[in-house]
Amino acid sequence: MATRYRTQCLIVKKDDKGESDQIFSVYTKDFGRLNILGKAIRKNASKLRGGADLFYFSDIEFIQGKAQKILTEATVIDSCLNIRKDLRRMTVAYQITDILDGMIPKEERDEQIWHLINEIFYKLDIWQIGKLEILYYYFFWNLAAILGYQPALTHNSLGGEQIDGDLAKILKLLFQKDWPILAKLKIEPNHIELLKNTSEWYNKNTITANYEK
Repeated sequence: MATRYRTQCLIVKKDDKGESDQIFSVYTKDFGRLNILGKAIRKNASKLRGGADLFYFSDIEFIQGKAQKILTEATVIDSCLNIRKDLRRMTVAYQITDILDGMIPKEERDEQIWHLINEIFYKLDIWQIGKLEILYYYFFWNLAAILGYQPALTHNSLGGEQIDGDLAKILKLLFQKDWPILAKLKIEPNHIELLKNTSEWYNKNTITANYEK
């Protein structure tokens, strides 16, 4: 008899396979990032269908098949309804899961990452004020720190590179995880552009470059 594994997860991505199957990329509490096959899950009669969908936090059970892991049970814990019905929130959720799927190695359990995922999706689901984009950058920079890529940051430099003073202040707040201040922070369009450019530069030249070594 195949061993059954149970854990909680966030469903990060899903892709159709064949006529009725789907492949799920999930980040789990106990096993890290996994790819799991949902057999016949697209059929209306599937018992798995109601518990496995994009951006769901679900309690799942799976077995290790000959070629891949196979989903056997799925019960939704939180469907993140506010995210799924709001295009702006969905856009940020896609950004978060793209970077999560790209930066995290498979099957490597990490409690800090699991906590960060729960924290950021909770905030994204309830966030009412300020620019939603700041949540993505909160996730990116704190994930980088967990993975060992937190840069040296001063009032005018990031990892030895000169940066805008306002940007340095915002990054400092992101690393400090000061939500009350972040909620009140006035984020201008130019700040978002600075965050975008700096995050892309850092990901390419520090994180991705390290993976390719």
